[in-house]
Amino acid sequence: METIKTQGFRYAGSKNKIIPSIIQIIKETGAKSVFDGFSGTTRVTQALKFKKYLVYSNDLNIWSNVFAKCFLLNEKPKEYYEDIINHLNNIKPRAGWFTENYGGIVNTGKSSIQSDGKKKPWQIHNTMKLDSIRYEIELISSDDIEKSVLLTSLILAMDSVDNTLGHHVSYLKDWSPRSYKNMIMKVPNFILDDKKHKVFSDDMFNLLDKTKEVDLCYYDPPYGSNNDVTPTTRVRYNSYYHLWKTIILNENPELFGSANRRADSKDKFGVSIFEEYKKENGRFIAETALKNLIVGTKCENILLSYSNNGRVSVDNIISLIRDNNKHLKVFTINYKDNAMKVMTKNGNWENDKRVKNVEYLFLISNKSIKDKTSIFFN
Repeated sequence: METIKTQGFRYAGSKNKIIPSIIQIIKETGAKSVFDGFSGTTRVTQALKFKKYLVYSNDLNIWSNVFAKCFLLNEKPKEYYEDIINHLNNIKPRAGWFTENYGGIVNTGKSSIQSDGKKKPWQIHNTMKLDSIRYEIELISSDDIEKSVLLTSLILAMDSVDNTLGHHVSYLKDWSPRSYKNMIMKVPNFILDDKKHKVFSDDMFNLLDKTKEVDLCYYDPPYGSNNDVTPTTRVRYNSYYHLWKTIILNENPELFGSANRRADSKDKFGVSIFEEYKKENGRFIAETALKNLIVGTKCENILLSYSNNGRVSVDNIISLIRDNNKHLKVFTINYKDNAMKVMTKNGNWENDKRVKNVEYLFLISNKSIKDKTSIFFN
């Protein structure tokens, strides 16, 4: 399969590795337009545009909206941005709010723990660049889409020099090798076309009427967890990527905890209905939400990503699809085990009892699916 190069920061649940398979399945439906309903860092969105689809992209998270505007809506060529980004890279660094709260120096033994007792996500030479560049972007960007391109470049640059494991809930005790490097912004790898792509930032249930405008909807909703030992387990996106939100909003929010998280990233905020572990009328609320999404979608085809470790069982997904007179074809992908799914009550890992993490792709259609698909997974 063709390799499609997309860009994004490290992201829990990213579909980057299976994009060629997703694109191939969509291709064989004959679809020309696709709605990416839960677009995350927009890697699937980017790939769809690269393959010349008309693309609608939606996600509630602000970083997704910024990336989607950059990769879908920008109409200015890369050459236009080269001088701007070169200017930003050469601005004199200065210490500001980001340096005060997230910048650190190298201590004895390469420790990232600072005098306040906290580990930091970046070294101070990069937060000083961040402070000066973020201020300058606000002054020079001519419109919202141009600003989105510059912010996308800035986030990708800061992600490449961070001191984390890919999220912002905690930081590494010893500085990572990448954190010593100098942050350098680059023009994002967007492409230009003449299609009328659209970007939304809304609850997908509010956009179901828009799905009649496309041939296929690709859905990758939050999965939650079927771990009954810790039923509230989920990827807390507000917490995981709070730094990107703050960079985009360019504000000085109230902070708390050892990671200096935003106050609005606490666990009580941003829980998706698709992750809900409680039941209503004998059925998981998450299952009802998934059913309503599938039934309410108005286009001909749906491609749904889901995991065997998600809150709704695969058998129940298959049943609800068939109960609503939809045609179905299922593909499976084996992923490396996710240790978070097998954590015991006392925090130990049951390494010898892991259940394989299997990703499913459900091709759902209102009409009979021709058995010509040439995708096979182990």
